[in-house]
Amino acid sequence: MNATLKTSDTRPGVEAIAAKGWLAAHKWLILRRSSQIGILLLFLVGPWFGLWIVKGNLNFSYTLSFLPLTDPFIILQSLLARQAPEKLALIGVTIVVLFYLLVGGRSYCSWVCPVNPLTDFAYWLRVRLGLKGSAHISRPTRYWMLGMTLVAAAVTGSIAWEMVNPVSMMHRGLIFGLGLAWAVLLAVFLFDLFVMRHGWCGHLCPVGAFYSLIGRYSLTRIKLPARAACNDCMDCFAVCPEPQVIRPALKAIAGTPPVILEANCTNCGRCIDVCSKDVFAFGTRFNTTVAPVTGVPQTAPK
Repeated sequence: MNATLKTSDTRPGVEAIAAKGWLAAHKWLILRRSSQIGILLLFLVGPWFGLWIVKGNLNFSYTLSFLPLTDPFIILQSLLARQAPEKLALIGVTIVVLFYLLVGGRSYCSWVCPVNPLTDFAYWLRVRLGLKGSAHISRPTRYWMLGMTLVAAAVTGSIAWEMVNPVSMMHRGLIFGLGLAWAVLLAVFLFDLFVMRHGWCGHLCPVGAFYSLIGRYSLTRIKLPARAACNDCMDCFAVCPEPQVIRPALKAIAGTPPVILEANCTNCGRCIDVCSKDVFAFGTRFNTTVAPVTGVPQTAPK
């Protein structure tokens, strides 16, 4: 079958599998899942098996007894709650902020967060079950949620968000027994499955909203060096958890260069995987050269 023709199977990525092979069409997805599972296991092998490679959780950890890592969102809440962070925590937050300024703030959501595979599975199942329709919640709602968590910290003098944070509850549940965490995680799953596509991660989660603020200035970006080769198959839009970030760069709207600069891009790489024309690639925010398609070099419109 000609890989450039649309097949009878309309699922996203079918053309990419035909053109590149299954492994190449799932490379970044496999790497993401390996990262998420691997990071989670690093936290669990200590309490489970006594092998303390990493002590702590995603809020604060100490790796190999010398590397502190601190969630900047937790530090911000601590400051608003009038709790002075220790020196080690401040060192850890500096390392984390510098890291996400390099790789992209919302890379946390797609490469680290252990709740992301759960919500991705909900979306996968939603597609397989043919569930249509969705509640409408504006994507900026997550910033209102972020604001409320910060207000709660200031008013209560505590990091109140951690009482219901699905990420923290999953960690505590896997170590001490899931208990109430089951109910919270099940609620997130069912919300994404029956109520809204990518509802939690894409519209409500204040953690993702916070990391998007760091991601606004990050170096690593999804680029579109071959955007002229796009055949409008729409597969990238179908798999992207934040599809609104693609169109300006793909269609050069208002002279947008061929690089996704929108803060809420998660750098998940799924658009790279499912594109049979190799329109997308990882790169930096600076070099915006477009690959020539007719033998004449092209550059992004200024």
